[in-house]
Amino acid sequence: MKLAVVSVVVLLVVLVAWPVSASRKDLPGSGGYGGDDDDDTKSWFPLDNLLSLNYYDRICPDFEKIVDRKVREWTKSDSSLGPALLRLIFHDCGVTGCDASVLLDYEGTERRSPASKSLRGFELIDDIKSEMEKSCPGLVSCADILTSASRAATVQLGGPYWPNVYGRRDSKNSYARDVEKVPSGRRDVTALLETFQSYGLNILDLVVLSGAHTIGKAYCGTIQSRLYNYNATNGSDPSIDPKYADYLRRRCRWASETVELDAVTPAVFDNQYYINLQKHMGVLSTDQELVKDPRTAPLVKAFAEQPPQMFRQQFAVSMAKLVNVGVLTGEDRIGEIRKVCSKSNSRRY
Repeated sequence: MKLAVVSVVVLLVVLVAWPVSASRKDLPGSGGYGGDDDDDTKSWFPLDNLLSLNYYDRICPDFEKIVDRKVREWTKSDSSLGPALLRLIFHDCGVTGCDASVLLDYEGTERRSPASKSLRGFELIDDIKSEMEKSCPGLVSCADILTSASRAATVQLGGPYWPNVYGRRDSKNSYARDVEKVPSGRRDVTALLETFQSYGLNILDLVVLSGAHTIGKAYCGTIQSRLYNYNATNGSDPSIDPKYADYLRRRCRWASETVELDAVTPAVFDNQYYINLQKHMGVLSTDQELVKDPRTAPLVKAFAEQPPQMFRQQFAVSMAKLVNVGVLTGEDRIGEIRKVCSKSNSRRY
């Protein structure tokens, strides 16, 4: 077993080839996709040449500054918006790709699905878009705004920085039925892995991106089935630490209540989530499944035992992959740059 864990750690070290939480000038290929002839950005961003690290440098040079400022303003008054933005990008990319389809707001869209009712951060994205239309009208997509805002929120929460390529287009359609593709809190590892592989992600990405639960909260309604009459036993899920289960039962009498996903350091972007899992303190059943499954348990153990920086660096690597899932570009005629993030330009309302 020790050999297996050591192998996992070595794998993590190899995958994290450079300090992505460092300043931007330290990033490889900082000139953008197709920039330096001898850079290795193509291995990071296997996308067409319409997406670039410096896409907005000339047409909207203050793009990232505006996003960072707006995210800081909103999260200063409501700190829960940081984790909410991370959840929003997961739900967008996990349906039809990172195309801002989750932002469209009319009957029958992803946003109107019952499974999306607890999503937040829409008003913040609208505010950023409004500011962009003043500075760079018709040039900045909602998909790029959401991508940039999720990173800004992560950094402001104390998480890592990762390089974003830009040039995405927004989808023109959104369907509530597609929300079923987003991993729920009740799936087993096999189902989760199948979903992640369909995105072009792997088992390491699954474990690492689950680590976003180091911050944020869950509605008690999503875990009450684990706490009360689990599998018709009149008790709690036995995989939960008994004392922690007792705490959750007292905290979650009402479905509308919330509970911290990381009970120990809920406001710190660290590896405590993995330590909690080893102590049987996973809030969602999908969290605790990561410890029970032999394919993911060694990775959980490695992240729990290594310094927090190991998790932070790999989180940046996996997020850089996630935000490029299923993107639309200028080559895709089915995409557009919306004037308002909640409305398609081509739809009559």
